[in-house]
Amino acid sequence: MDPFFILDTPKSFEEASAALQEAVVDQGFGVLAVHDLGNTLRSKGLPFTEQCRIFEVCNPQQAAAVLSTTMALNMALPCRISVYTEAGQVRIGMIRPEAMLASLSADPSLRKVARAVEASTTAIIEAAAA
Repeated sequence: MDPFFILDTPKSFEEASAALQEAVVDQGFGVLAVHDLGNTLRSKGLPFTEQCRIFEVCNPQQAAAVLSTTMALNMALPCRISVYTEAGQVRIGMIRPEAMLASLSADPSLRKVARAVEASTTAIIEAAAA
């Protein structure tokens, strides 16, 4: 299975970013931070022509469930969803939580939480891209 979940969208970069913010809330998550990687790279004098915003999103109950299995998994949190351009196409994507967490822990209770997180974050991306 592809470790990435990425959808193309006909929306502009700004429209997709705003739609993602709304979809996050609709799925019971919150946006903890937004990193504008494109602007950061350009501000350092690099000729980066693409757009890229990384949204750190979290559902507190699911985060607590992950951390209760292994505290070291805090390094895999929060979930990150990116809105970016690639050769003129706006895309919204993430690394699949279930695959990522399965590579970090064999705890069966974690797999259930990871599936739920992936279902929610996939729905967030689908809603934002539509």
